This record gives sequence, structure tokens and C-alpha cells, in this order.
Amino acid sequence: MLIKRSPNGIDLPFSSEITPRAVFESRRDFIRKVALGSIASGSMLEMVNREAFAQTPGAQKLAAAANPAYASMEKKTSFKDATTYNNFYEFGTDKADPAMTASSLRPRPWTITIDGEVKKPMTLDLDSLMKLAAMEERVYRLRCVEGWSMVIPWIGYSLSNLIKKVEPTANARYIEFITLDDKKQMPGLRSPVLEWPYVEGLRLDEANHPLALLSFGMYGEVLPNQNGAPVRMVLPWKYGFKSAKSIVKIRFVKDQPRTAWNIAAPSEYGFYSNVNPDVDHPRWSQASERRIGEDGFLARKRKTLMFNGYSEVASLYTGMDLKKFY
Repeated sequence: MLIKRSPNGIDLPFSSEITPRAVFESRRDFIRKVALGSIASGSMLEMVNREAFAQTPGAQKLAAAANPAYASMEKKTSFKDATTYNNFYEFGTDKADPAMTASSLRPRPWTITIDGEVKKPMTLDLDSLMKLAAMEERVYRLRCVEGWSMVIPWIGYSLSNLIKKVEPTANARYIEFITLDDKKQMPGLRSPVLEWPYVEGLRLDEANHPLALLSFGMYGEVLPNQNGAPVRMVLPWKYGFKSAKSIVKIRFVKDQPRTAWNIAAPSEYGFYSNVNPDVDHPRWSQASERRIGEDGFLARKRKTLMFNGYSEVASLYTGMDLKKFY
């Protein structure tokens, strides 16, 4: 799989050393619109920049103490690679599309509704959700079904903190995550590639596992738009598409949710989608992976680890046939 890089091979400077990404993305969006003939006046640039400052957090810092229980000796993926090589079909199907088109997403104001089989349903604005529990930084590996992986320092807190607040009823067996569905902000929604809005789900015990991270940031900053701003899940023992991005609703339900990729291709994407080197995707092997930004395209691949190396989740699936429940 070809990874796009700058033609001169020189790494970009840190975001603190350059124009804020919100402004840069708005200028890029402006240039694209000029090329299409939709903006004729140069004075529009100033308006676009003001709007970006007002509504997009950009490179805002996000303080969090590192959690030593979730540290890693592995080399972290560079910020540049982690923010320019993404799966986020709401902004296009090419890996480079989200970084180029996600400036249209407005992560503030933002509210998240939590309802369904709970005793205390609630709707929280982003600030209230972020203050619900202490933020921490965790370095997690993320393994995608196409065979590539990254190591990213995520910021957030265990989803179990939110689950305790809303008090699930005895009928709650699963959690459904529903993402933003707004064609004005997400141009990829005009494509019929998936059934929109994007929906993902977990069994309740999976959602309560300490590894299940409700994330608001990465690399010491708020989440970039292309990485799922302003709030997403990070489930490091599952393939990347299970980690729903730009979440607007969390619903507790009795029956297993119908999830986006399982609806689109049930023979390729199961509900559980645990990283498993012994269960191949119908179109490619899952026995190995390539770490983005670390190895050359022709370098030897890494061996895929069961549950992506997070063996502490194995007890969740005791007695299950993981080839049948893929």
C-alpha cells in the first residue's frame, strides 16, 4: 500500500512552529473553492479564517497525565503520519482525503446524547463530557483491517466512567455509537458506500473494559478533525473501524446493533472484529501488518498479535468460537 509523503522527504515542523492548522485548513479550503470557481472574491479568505478561529479548536493543547499502565516502549507514529493517513469515509474513501476535506467539520458547539436502556439519560455539551472524569494519556496501538498499524498517544478516559453515570438498566446488553450525519460538514455522506449515519456497537462488558477509551485528543492536543473530532472511541484490541468517530449519540440497547460495515459486507466485517491473525479477511491475510511511517514499503512486515497484543481482554471471550464470531 503506497503511503503518500512530501516529495522532498523532509518532515514538517511541529504544529506550534507554524500557522495554526485551523487557519491552514481554511486557506486550503479557500484555494480549492477558488479553483472550482465558487468563490470569486479574495476578501472571503479573511471571513473563512475568522470562522475557523471561532469554531475549530485547531492545535489547542489538552492537558493529561500519562498513565504508566498504558505506556509503550514502541516508537510512536509521527503526528504527520497519524493525521494524514486515515480512514474516515465521511470525508472520502482515500487515505489522504480526510486531511484535505475535514476542515468543513465544526467540532464546537457539540452535544452528545446518552439514552436508551439507562436510568439517567442525559445530553451533555462537549465541555461537560470532557470534565466527567480525569483525562489521561495512553499510548495505544491501532490496527486497521487493511493491514496497517500505528502507535498513538491518545487522551481521554475509560468509557466505563460514563457508563456508571447513566446507570444502565438490566435490559442493557449492548451499546450503540452513532456518528454525526451532516452532509454540509461531511461531504463523504453524499456517497452511498455505506448506510449513514455511521453506527458501531459493543457488548456492554466490552464497553466497560478499562481499555475502552473515550478519546478527546492525541499528541497533547485536541483531536484533529480528520481523526474523529471532537470525541471518538479507541478500542485497541479491535480493528480500527470499530472505533467510532465524531460521536453524537450513545444508546444502550437490548439487542445487538446493526453496524455500518457489517450491514455493507457481513461476510467481511463481523460485529466483534477483534484483531485475530488466524481469521483472514476474504481479500487479504491478517497474519501480518505494516507499521505506518516506520518501515519502507518493501520492508519485512510485523507479525499480527492476537487482540493486537492486548491479552487482558481475552477473558471477555472465554468459550467463544472467535472464527465464528469474527
